[in-house]
Parts: sequence; structure tokens; C-alpha cells
Amino acid sequence: MVASATATHPELITAGVAAGVPVFCEKPVARDIDDTLDVIERTGDAKVPVQIGFQRRFDNGYRTARRALQSGSLGHVHHLRATTLDPAPPPGEYLASSGGLFRDCAVHDFDAIRWVTGCEVTEVYAVGANRGEEFIRAAGDVDAVSALLTLDDGAFALVSNSRYNAAGYDVRLELLGADASISVGLDERMPLRSAEPGVTFPSEPAYPHFMERFAAAYEAELTAFVSLAAEGGDSPCTMTDALEAFYIAEACEASRRRRSPVLVAEVRR
Repeated sequence: MVASATATHPELITAGVAAGVPVFCEKPVARDIDDTLDVIERTGDAKVPVQIGFQRRFDNGYRTARRALQSGSLGHVHHLRATTLDPAPPPGEYLASSGGLFRDCAVHDFDAIRWVTGCEVTEVYAVGANRGEEFIRAAGDVDAVSALLTLDDGAFALVSNSRYNAAGYDVRLELLGADASISVGLDERMPLRSAEPGVTFPSEPAYPHFMERFAAAYEAELTAFVSLAAEGGDSPCTMTDALEAFYIAEACEASRRRRSPVLVAEVRR
């Protein structure tokens, strides 16, 4: 199990695979696309299971949304809205090596969108801003972003992320369909209050951080890895899956800097 600093992931993954040891590694596989491709190339011929840690694939809400879409009960989904809002920024020393808000945070939303819909992202248009601490700007990063993604089936996904949401840890995914809509994260601990008179939902204290919000998903994720290691089979989240989410993040960062739409194909190697 690899849960160390990102820079150490490539060598630890390849060492585990070379030793014939099944590997679970928290995202990302590596710091950038080239290093990710290198790890995939170096381990590609081995039959050792590797699972990358995108825990939302094991969250009950995301799984329910995926089943609802696959069942056809939503009709065609025309829009998705994904949100990840952190209560406060991480330390400055972490930000300096994080890869930026798209690669570090929004990449979870990108993976969830791919996994829930079964679609690929073809084009992005992204913007970002700094309205908080100066150390984020100094690291070359932004503290708030939004990205409009076009999926290969014609649907649109709006992804919004921020380092500042003191009300609590807010993670949601909405699927808006022609026949019905469904929301992940719409529960009694959602850190969003209604402005309508007499409405008390949600009434419970908000999730303070990601560990509380995804505790059950982390347990399910590691249970799946133990089964994979013991029994074999297909990895529930491969290094190629992680690479695809990284491509979307890379395209979004390029779009933010250029202030123009970017095709995901432009950043592929």
C-alpha cells in the first residue's frame, strides 16, 4: 500500500510489481503525464494487480447514481454538476508540489464523471481565480476553478472546486436527465443551507473533512483491494483510468492559462 508523497509513487509501484506484490497506490500514479506513462510502460507486461485510489468509485451515492444512469431511468443525461469544496487550503509546502487545483483536487471529479457515465471527455473550457491567501498565488496555483467539460455523448459537465468552504467539506455530483435527476451528496450533513422560509434541511452538522465524508468508501476500497490481491481479477481502478483523469486535468490547466477551449486530444501523448 503506497500512501507516501507523490514523487515516490513511480518507484514504489514499479518495485512492488517487479517483486510480484499486488500494489494499492493513492492517486496519482506520478506527478505528470510523462512519468505516469513511464510507469505504465515499465509495468505493462506484468500480471501483478495494481489499484489506484479513487475512493469515490466505492461510495454508495456514486454507485447508486451510476446504476440509475445505466438502468435508463434518468433518460438521456444532458448535464452533470460536480463540486468539491475544501474547508480550508492545505499547507503551503504541500501546495508547492501538489500539481495545482485541477490535478490535485478536481481530478477526483473527473474520474467520478468518467466512471459514473462511462463517457470520455473530449473538450474543456476552464477558468480560475485567487481571492484568498497569497501563498497559493505564489505557488503558481489558484484557489477556485470552474470547468465546462463536453462528453463524447454530447452531455455537459460543470465542475467547480475551491480551497475555501469553511461551512464544511462539500462534495456532490448531480445528474440531470430528460426523465429524472439524481444527486450524490444530498444528505443531512451537506454544508449548504436553504434560503426558503421554514426549510430546515439539512439539519445535521456538516462533514468537517474528506475522511469523515468518505470513511465507508475508503473501507470498501481497501476491501476490494484485498480481494483483488487474494483472488485476482480486474482492477476496479487501473493506472490507465488514473491517466485518463490526469489528461482531463492537464487540459483544464492548459485551458485556464490560455483562456480558451482545449481538446483533450491536444494533451495526449
